[in-house]
Amino acid sequence: MSAKPRFTHVGNFTGYMKRVVEHVHDALGDSDSARVLDVPAGNGLIVDAMKSLGYDATGGDINDERDDYVKVNMEEAFPFPDGSFDAVTCLEGIEHVMDPAGLVREIARVTRPGGLIIISTPNTMNLYSRIVFLLQGQPYQFLPSGRVHPTPGRPEDRGHIWPVSYPILRYLLQEAGCTIDGVDGDKIKRKLLMPLYIPIILLNWIMARGGAYRTRSRNQPELDSIRAHVLSKPLLFSRSLIVIARKNDSGGSHVEAES
Repeated sequence: MSAKPRFTHVGNFTGYMKRVVEHVHDALGDSDSARVLDVPAGNGLIVDAMKSLGYDATGGDINDERDDYVKVNMEEAFPFPDGSFDAVTCLEGIEHVMDPAGLVREIARVTRPGGLIIISTPNTMNLYSRIVFLLQGQPYQFLPSGRVHPTPGRPEDRGHIWPVSYPILRYLLQEAGCTIDGVDGDKIKRKLLMPLYIPIILLNWIMARGGAYRTRSRNQPELDSIRAHVLSKPLLFSRSLIVIARKNDSGGSHVEAES
């Protein structure tokens, strides 16, 4: 008898979940008609939180944890028409798929124009992860021991296979026709590293003068925005990266200086 497929579940309502629910509520208010998709839905903690706020919440996942889930494979097209949802959340899922760009495109496709998109992923840019990378050559939470090769033809969780940094996730969202509203994080990872904050800011300023965040093109406001986010406390210290975006009304790629 073959073993059951392996799926990753988070059993408790985490800090990043709380922050994401707060961002969704800030955007949608108390509307009882707002349509929200959470994918991957895991064991339904986000779906239940959205329903408690009165939203029409749908959980999408490849597992059969709950009878009310819609079967959604993040490596395939979603079974929803274009613009089906007012908000789509994808928490700690993008790092599990072979094609992160394809997943972001599908998330954007099923979000209505002007709708909210929130994606969270392990923060590979916090200081602790950078130290781990320096010592081991791979970001924290992305070591080979956590990866799985699924049985062919059987949906299964691959583990953390694809570290997605903030600049890359930002780029993927913009290419999918979204504008970045902001970044956030959850709990501080390794508080003992906080004294490094000011030296990091100063060193980055010195390095930026060498060209990392400078250009002669019209892209300078975009680079300034990326730099501001990269040096923010959520990116330098939080365990999870949370990126908040809006789908453009036109649906096309749009880059501007977000704050």
